[in-house]
Amino acid sequence: MTDTNLTAIVYKKGDLRLEDTEIKEPGPGQVQLRMCNVGICGSDVHFWTHGAIGDFVVKAPMIIGHEGAGVVNKLGSGVTNLKIGDRVAIEPGVPCKCCKFCKQGRYNLCPHVIFCATPPDHGNLSRFYCHDADFCYKLPDHVSTEEGALLEPLSVSVHACTRAGVTLGSRVLVCGAGPIGLVNLLTAKAKGAADVIITDIDASRLEFAKSLGADHTVLVTSRDPLDTANKVEAILGDKADITIECSGAPPSIRTAIFATAPGGCVVLVGLGPADVELPIVNAAVREVDIRGIFRYVNCYPTALAMIASGKVNVKPLVTHRFKLEQTLEAFELAKQGKGVKIMINCEK
Repeated sequence: MTDTNLTAIVYKKGDLRLEDTEIKEPGPGQVQLRMCNVGICGSDVHFWTHGAIGDFVVKAPMIIGHEGAGVVNKLGSGVTNLKIGDRVAIEPGVPCKCCKFCKQGRYNLCPHVIFCATPPDHGNLSRFYCHDADFCYKLPDHVSTEEGALLEPLSVSVHACTRAGVTLGSRVLVCGAGPIGLVNLLTAKAKGAADVIITDIDASRLEFAKSLGADHTVLVTSRDPLDTANKVEAILGDKADITIECSGAPPSIRTAIFATAPGGCVVLVGLGPADVELPIVNAAVREVDIRGIFRYVNCYPTALAMIASGKVNVKPLVTHRFKLEQTLEAFELAKQGKGVKIMINCEK
């Protein structure tokens, strides 16, 4: 029986299709993967429903998907770190390896990076996919390919918590209990945070966060950022040492600044409007650092070690599972905001 390459493609705003595409051969330094699992990210849904995220516009049909794991099916020339049959997690960004950012070890800032499912680059929600072997990480036998796919969002939280300086005894506020907020909760706890408090506008999300180990939760009922900040301070008995803002909502970003202690740090993970009004003088006179993150860098090995060692359990995050043939149904559910992480199985 001849293999086919069923693939999920966004043609334009609102137009997502499943089609058979060519099975590509791996180039030098690449491996051909038989994909196992791909998670749906909010950015995938946004490219489908809006046709763009900021300056990244879908101008030609684009294969969607970037949270993936698969099995090595073929080796390109020069590949020595993997063998056929290896189960791997895919770090979706492949930098140029030559620019000043790559040479400084900050390859996430590489202006020439090829990143899955970010126009004009294709993603990996397909039966077969080729990727740079240097950015494929072999999974231990006891780590599933679902967990391998979840290394992508988990790496975001590893980078955020590292940039924030989360360490033993930290009191951490996480704003937003969506998938990225939840992995930041898990990572902060794994890094030794003494108290993690998480906010959201949805009570059911907060209940889920509590089941994952959140010490405290705050239901946001007001658009007044000081109101939420005061609730956080009342629960902690002081302001948070570190705040990781994962919602991108302007009131929540303002809350993050007000709720952070003098000398503390706010890390902006969630992306909302391009321009946001901030209480910048409040932050400046209290020496509250405001830092951004862009994806992750050198974080996949750490994220994998966290899962493999049992320090972090991401399995509860997967609330819905679909076959590749059910991709359109899966994306409709994701658009409705149902569940936490929706996983698509690409195996026949």
